[in-house]
Amino acid sequence: MITQVKHYIDGEFTHGSGERNIDVTNPANNSVIAKINCATTAEVELAIHSAKEAFKTWKEVPVSERARVMLRYQHLLKEHHDELATILAQETGKTFEDAKGDVWRGIEVAEHACNVASLMMGETVENVARNIDTYSYTQPLGVCAGITPFNFPAMIPLWMFPLSIACGNTFILKPSEQDPMTPQRLVELFVEAGAPKGVLQLIHGDKTAVDMLLTDPAIKAISFVGSVGVGQYIYKTGTDNLKRVQAFAGAKNHCVIMPDANKQQVINNMVGASVGAAGQRCMAISVAVFVGKAKEWIPELKEALAKVRPGLWNDKDAAYGPVISPAAKARVLKLIAQGKAEGAECLLDGSDFTVAGYESGNWVGPTMFTNVTTDMSIYKEEIFGPVLCCMEAETLDDAIELVNNSPYGNGTSIFTASGGAARKYQHEIEVGQVGINVPIPVPLPFFSFTGWKGSFYGDQHAYGKQAVRFCTETKTITTRWFDSEAVSGPNMSINLK
Repeated sequence: MITQVKHYIDGEFTHGSGERNIDVTNPANNSVIAKINCATTAEVELAIHSAKEAFKTWKEVPVSERARVMLRYQHLLKEHHDELATILAQETGKTFEDAKGDVWRGIEVAEHACNVASLMMGETVENVARNIDTYSYTQPLGVCAGITPFNFPAMIPLWMFPLSIACGNTFILKPSEQDPMTPQRLVELFVEAGAPKGVLQLIHGDKTAVDMLLTDPAIKAISFVGSVGVGQYIYKTGTDNLKRVQAFAGAKNHCVIMPDANKQQVINNMVGASVGAAGQRCMAISVAVFVGKAKEWIPELKEALAKVRPGLWNDKDAAYGPVISPAAKARVLKLIAQGKAEGAECLLDGSDFTVAGYESGNWVGPTMFTNVTTDMSIYKEEIFGPVLCCMEAETLDDAIELVNNSPYGNGTSIFTASGGAARKYQHEIEVGQVGINVPIPVPLPFFSFTGWKGSFYGDQHAYGKQAVRFCTETKTITTRWFDSEAVSGPNMSINLK
C-alpha cells in the first residue's frame, strides 16, 4: 500500500494540489512506499499567511498555557514512541533501536520546551539612576521556519518547532522529502495536543518551497540542518533577505586515541560511533587518530568492525540499516574507490555488501582505511556512510594540530586515562562539542548544540538557551516615577504613606 503524504496548512490536512510528485522509497529495497504532491506556490503562500495571522493571537496566550500545550505534546510523543519509531525505521531504513533513539532525543527537547516560562524570563535592575529602573522582556519574533534533513526525521524537527512555538512564535516546517511520514505524524500529535489553528504548518516540496520561505518578508527566522553546499545557500539567501538564520552544515569528526586509554572501551565505542546509523550522522566519528603506540590497536579495531552486519529495520541482530538512497550509496562507493586510487589502504571494504532477498537495497558494509592523508578525498569530504579513516600522530600536540586544521568543527572526542591530556585537549581544540571518553558528545537540551567553523553558519545554536535567544527579541524598558510632590496638583494628590 502506497501512502499519500499530507500537508498541514491553515489548520487542515490536505494531500495538496501540486502537479510535481515525489516518490518516497524504502531504502532496503527501493520500493515506493509513499508519494508527495509538492506544495504549490499558492499553498506555501497560504501557509505563510495563516502562520502570520495566527501569531497575532498566539503571542498573547499566557506563557503558562503555551507550556501546557507542550506538556500534553510530550506526553503524546511518549505514548506513541514506538509507533513513531516504527514509521521512522520503515522510511529511513534505521534499525528499530536506532529509530527509538531518534524519537527519544526529540522528546527530550519537547520536554525542555515545557520549561519555557523560566527560559523567557527577563532581567531587572532597580535604581540604575536616581528613581530610574530598567528591566527587559523576552518577546517572540513572529513566523519562524525549519528546513530539516532526512537522517533524523523526528529529532531535528523536534529541535526546532516545540521551543519556537512555546516562546510564542508560529512555525512552518518543511521536512526532507525522503522521509516525510515521521514529521507528518509529529504534526498530527501536536494538533491532538491542542495547538490552535495556524500555529504550526507543514509543507512538503522541493527548492521552490524552500526559496519562498527564504525570501518572504513574513518569515523572521530560518533554522536548517543539512549538507555544506545547501547550508551555505540557506544562510546567504536568508541573510540577504534580512532574516535570522541558523544553518547546521557538514562535519568531519575526529576521535583522538591516546595509548593510555582503555583499549577495549576504545574499540567498542569506535565501532558504534563510526558505522552506527550507517554513518549518516553529522556527529559520526569518521576519523580515528591513533597517538603513539595506540596505532597497535588498529588490527583489533578492524576485527571488531568486520563482525558488524547491516540489515533490515526489524532485524534485531543488525547493527545498522541501508543508506537513504541509491544516489547516497553511489556517492559513498565513489569515495571509497577514490580512497583506494589515491593511495589509502582499504583494510575492510564494504562496497559489495548485500542482504539476501534485498539485493536492490542501498547497502554498504563497514569500511575502514589506513594510511590516510589530509589531501585525500576520503579525508576532505564528509562521506556520510559507514566508512572510518584511520590516521596516526606521534604526539597529542600533533593530533591537536591535525584536528584544528580541519575546516569543520562540529564534534570531536579524546580517549585517555590522563586528566592532563584531557584538559589540554578540551582547552586547545577548535571544535564546538568535545567528548572525553565519550565518542559522540551531543549535549542534552538544556545545553545547546554548538558546532563551530564550517559546520555552522549563524550566531545562536539549536535548542537550549541559545535557541530561545534565536527565536525571540529582547525589549528593554527604562522607567521613572515621580514622587508625590512632583505630581501633586489639583485633584492629583497621592498619599504614598
